[in-house]
Formats: sequence, C-alpha cells, structure tokens
Amino acid sequence: MRSIYYSTTREKSDAPGVIYGTERVETPSYGRIELSVPPDRMAGDVSYPGKDPDPRTDFLATASTGFAGPSAFRQAMAQDLRALPENQRDVVVFVHGFNSTFSEGMIRLAQLAEDLSIPGLAVHYAWPSLNNPLGYSYDRDSVLFGRDGLETLLAEVKAAGAADIILVGHSLGSLMTMETLRQIEIGDEDAASRTVHGVILMSPDIDVELFLAQAHRIGTLPQPFLIFTSKRDRALQLSARLTGQRERLGNLSQVDRVSDLDVTMLDVTNFRDGTRHLTPATSPTLIALMQDLNEVNAAFQGERAGRTGLLPGTVLTVQNATQIILSPVMALN
Repeated sequence: MRSIYYSTTREKSDAPGVIYGTERVETPSYGRIELSVPPDRMAGDVSYPGKDPDPRTDFLATASTGFAGPSAFRQAMAQDLRALPENQRDVVVFVHGFNSTFSEGMIRLAQLAEDLSIPGLAVHYAWPSLNNPLGYSYDRDSVLFGRDGLETLLAEVKAAGAADIILVGHSLGSLMTMETLRQIEIGDEDAASRTVHGVILMSPDIDVELFLAQAHRIGTLPQPFLIFTSKRDRALQLSARLTGQRERLGNLSQVDRVSDLDVTMLDVTNFRDGTRHLTPATSPTLIALMQDLNEVNAAFQGERAGRTGLLPGTVLTVQNATQIILSPVMALN
C-alpha cells in the first residue's frame, strides 16, 4: 500500500472513474490517495485497472481524501511527517510528462516509490495534460500555465516540515521543473537551492540552449542534480524533429554542451524499455542499481571521485559536469 499526496491544476471531472480531467484551473486542488500495489510483479511493471480491476495484478485506489485547501493539505502532511523517524522526513515531488492522465501519474509515482523503496512521503503534481498524442502544443502551454501551482506546492511541502525535497520531472515535466526553479529564484535570490535539495530529470524534453539559460538564471543548482538521458529515446527523437532540432536535453550525446554546470548525466542508452522514454522507472536492472536512494544521494553529495564506485560505468568529466554511461552487465555484477 502506498499513500500518495497530490496537488493539481486540472479541473474536476464528472466522467465515471475519472477524478480530474484535462481542463485548466488556476486554483489548485489538494488530496491524498491510498494505492494498493500488486504483490507479484516485476520491478518497473505497471498494470492499470480496466473494466474488471484485480488487486492481484492492478494498481488500485482504495481510499481518497480531498483537502479544503493548502492549509489542510499542509497540516495533514505535517502530521504524517512527524510520525516518521527524523532521518526519513523527506518528500519526493513528481511532475509527470506529456500525454498523461491524472491517474497514470499517480500510479507511476506509486510504482516508483515502491520499487525504489523511497522513504518519507511522495507527492504528485498533476498539471493539465490533454492526454492526447496530438496535444503536444496544448501540453507545452499547460506546462507554463502550471508553474505557479508547482511553486505553491513546493512552498507548502517545505512549510509542512520536509527535511529534504527531491523534485523529479519526467519529459515535459522536466521543463516545468526548470521553469519553476527559475521562477522561485527570480522571486528570491538563492531560494531555489534552499527550497529544493535535489533534482532528477528523467528523459527531459527541453531545448538544450533553453536549459542552459534556465540553469544559469537559477545559479546555484540543487544538489544532487541528475539528468537521465538515452540516445535511443524515440519520443525525444520525434520531439526534436517537431522543433526542427537534432536533439533535446534527454537524448544529448555530448556532456560538453553542459560542461559549465554542476550536473551529472546518467546515460541509460544501453537499457531497454519500449520507447526508452521512462527507462529509470521501467528497467528492472536499472531500478536495482538505483534502489538505495539514500546511498546514491550521499555519494553525490561527496567528492566527485566517490561517485564512480556507486554508479558503475564509463565516466567522462568535462569541467563541472559528469557523464556516466551505465551498463546493464556492470549493474548485474
């Protein structure tokens, strides 16, 4: 069983079995959903419930709580954090990607929390995706629309007493992650690194030059700052063609493009998962490698030389940036 908090700028839906739809609303809604996790499944696997949901195979919502506003949300989260050991009062905030429903994002976060044994609390920020493969322009606009909601959510999580906040963005959710950190920094110098204590971008669908501009405006990036890339990411290959470019940040091949930034690129090209657009969450081998997030975080907070032993692979360092080309064979040894 996984308890997932959420904040969303999606409009409530009247459709059967749908809590929030695709329309945009300026005032966020807040809640918490209990999700049962199928007992027998391979790490990375997700089965969404159909007409005849089965708890043995499907992720299922067993209880749902709506909060009247941010204050009630904050109080409930604070109570849950106080019930945890002091060294586990961290919060992971997940920002979903392109073409995603509210439920898909909730279930994906529950799967990540379960498979990676994430301590502390998990929070899903659900921005209003159109949930349509042809809705790329709508979703990009929704990313910009949803920045204020994510900034508000991060402030509420911090006020609830989170020891550390790890912000995880997938695909277009990575663009929102960077835009929101930039927005926080503009409002208060050094606030981005004080608010967020680590960033993970999975298959980021961001123009490389735009990412550099965002990072330079943020200044001191939260640490660790991890970027999962794959040169075989078919979704990003399509996105690059749509934007008239050769590559996006998530399929960047050369670390020297971001060499002046204190970031670590984890190249997972050698791991398999369908479109290769969510490999860190769906590859059992990579999940096994990344399973102890506390050790990963400790290693990345230490000296750069200590990083290579924890995440085995070919290591390239150019100025401030590090690229680790991970190998499934090495991960299994």
